[in-house]
Amino acid sequence: MAKQLLLVRHGKSDWTNLDLKDFDRPLNKRGKENAPEMAERLINKGFKFDLMVSSPAKRAKSTAKFFAEAYQIDDIQYEEAIYEANTNTLLNVVNGLNDEADTVIMFGHNPGFTDLANELSGADIANIPTAGMVLISFPFDSWKMLSRGTGDLVFFDYPKNSDEV
Repeated sequence: MAKQLLLVRHGKSDWTNLDLKDFDRPLNKRGKENAPEMAERLINKGFKFDLMVSSPAKRAKSTAKFFAEAYQIDDIQYEEAIYEANTNTLLNVVNGLNDEADTVIMFGHNPGFTDLANELSGADIANIPTAGMVLISFPFDSWKMLSRGTGDLVFFDYPKNSDEV
């Protein structure tokens, strides 16, 4: 069974409290609106998945929870390595995913996610905006086989993408 990886960048974060550590920064009002809206778009596309993996940083966790709520599931796996990760670290996380899961949604951060999307699919995405999502498919039955240029970009969507209106 082929694998599909949906990368979701966390929603827009709230910078009002500058004393907060980056890790603890919450979503702002727009972030809280965009995340459920993007989850809704996925549901409308008939998109289904087997596993949710997220950075434990507050803004990524909150984004993941909006998706979990929309899909009425409550099982999110938190992976510390996703936070502030570069492409190699992220690829290690993906290569280590459970092969029983064919479609995985991963919530995390830029610049790592944009770099990973381009690296895996050969796409030329300048930037995944907040709450943006990129779906990449792979012709393998094991996550361990994913590497640079082995995926195909299926779609790239984000809150201000007007085609979806």
